[in-house]
Amino acid sequence: MINKESVKIVEDTSVMDAFSIDCVVFGFDNGILEVLLVQHGEGISEGKWALPGGWIKKTESADNAAHRLLGELTGLDNIYLEQLKAFGEPDRFPLRRVITIGYYALLKREDFNVKAGFTASDAKWYKINDIPNLIYDHNEILAFSIKQLRNRVRQAPVGFNLLPEKFTLLQLMHLYEEILGIEMDKSNFRRKILHMKLLLALNEKQQDVSHRAAKLYKFDSKIYEKLTQKGFNFEF
Repeated sequence: MINKESVKIVEDTSVMDAFSIDCVVFGFDNGILEVLLVQHGEGISEGKWALPGGWIKKTESADNAAHRLLGELTGLDNIYLEQLKAFGEPDRFPLRRVITIGYYALLKREDFNVKAGFTASDAKWYKINDIPNLIYDHNEILAFSIKQLRNRVRQAPVGFNLLPEKFTLLQLMHLYEEILGIEMDKSNFRRKILHMKLLLALNEKQQDVSHRAAKLYKFDSKIYEKLTQKGFNFEF
C-alpha cells in the first residue's frame, strides 16, 4: 500500500517553456556579405529590427518549423539551412520563458525579392558591418552564426549557395574574403580553388560589364559527391 505522505506531487508552471525559431539569413550582393532583418510591426518590439523567426507548432519539429518559416518569408523551398544551437537564457524574452533554436540560411540574392509579412512592417538587407541594435539576444545569435559560418566554409563548399549559378573566380574570392574577414592573394586563391577540381569552366564570359569580361564557372556538386566518396576533404 502506497504511503501518501511519502509521495509529493509538485505542480510548478514556471517550468513550462515556449519554443521559437530565429534564423540568420545570409546573402551576398556586389561583393558584400549581408543579413536579412525584419522590422516588427506590433507587440512589445514594435518598430525594432530582428532576425526572421516565429513559433514552433506543437505538431512539427524544429527543422520543419525553420523550413516553413523561411518558406513563408522567401517563397523558396530549397534553402540551404543549418541548425546552430538553442538559446535559452531565462530572461532573454521579457514576458515569459522562451527558448529559441537558432539557424542560419544561405540564399542566392537573385532568387527572390524581400517582402515583409505577418507581423513585420518591413524587411531589409543589412551589410554585415552595419547591423543595428537588434531585439532580445538576436545580436548574440548573429555573432554566433557568423563564427559558425566561418568554420563551415573552411570545411565544406557551402559558400556556393550564396553565389549566382554562374560566377567568376574573383566573385568567389570576394565571397571568401567577406566571410572570413581577410584579404587573399588572387593568384594563390585561383591556383588552390582550381586544383580542387570542383568547378566547371563554362564557354561563357561576363556580360554588360565596364571592365574586361572574366570567364564564368559553375560549382559541380556531382563531382564533389564523387570526390568525397573517395576520401576527398574540402579544406580551405
